[in-house]
Amino acid sequence: MKTTIRRRQIGEIPLLEVVPLDQRNAPLPLIVYYHGWQSNKELNLTQGRKLAKVGFRVLLPDAMNHGRRKQAISAIPSLTFWQSIQSNLFEFGAIIQHFKQLNLILDDRIGVGGTSMGGFTSSALLTHHPEIKVASCMMGSPTPIQYRERLIEHASRSFNRFVPDDLRDLTAWVDRYDLSTQVDSLAGRPFLIWHGERDWRVPYDQTAGFVKDNNLLDNIIFVHEDEDHLVKTETMDMMTTFFLGHL
Repeated sequence: MKTTIRRRQIGEIPLLEVVPLDQRNAPLPLIVYYHGWQSNKELNLTQGRKLAKVGFRVLLPDAMNHGRRKQAISAIPSLTFWQSIQSNLFEFGAIIQHFKQLNLILDDRIGVGGTSMGGFTSSALLTHHPEIKVASCMMGSPTPIQYRERLIEHASRSFNRFVPDDLRDLTAWVDRYDLSTQVDSLAGRPFLIWHGERDWRVPYDQTAGFVKDNNLLDNIIFVHEDEDHLVKTETMDMMTTFFLGHL
């Protein structure tokens, strides 16, 4: 199936829309897919094309501070990271509303996914958006509180960087969007998690712990491999098959 790419601007949000060429103006199941830290929407085009080729409308937005919205990284450890995720959360509703108004979402079939920082985003969105039917998290984390603690310790002890004493309060919104503390919000929705066992950026153990704590939930599909912080083509194909089977 041939696909086409359209550049769109929704308010301040630049995004790429990847869609089957002959269905570009028809309602289709929609997937919003988020990129990783210090990445951009273009670097998700391979995944976007794979999903579009099997019949999805795929939206690849640039997160705040990234891509066409790139800004300098704050000297305060992790500040820009959390700001970027929070902006994704702020903007998700605007993206969905825009495509609903264009009548381009088929039967309210909405999915989300993301790589690394984008996986943090997709996991967090599940806590507040029951309209999402299916989600994936590729080497991100459904445990952002634990990850925040790791960043604080890493910055202060390993690099002797200044960390505000009240950083936890300054990022208190993270507590409300941590899927591991409100797993009931999944409500049976299919959730694919992929993580490399040798991941050196986002700890594998935190993700594996989340899955272990919720091992009775058969809607959580956990795939882990002997990889580091890298999503390969075969993993993209696996995720495409997952969305095709559930959305």
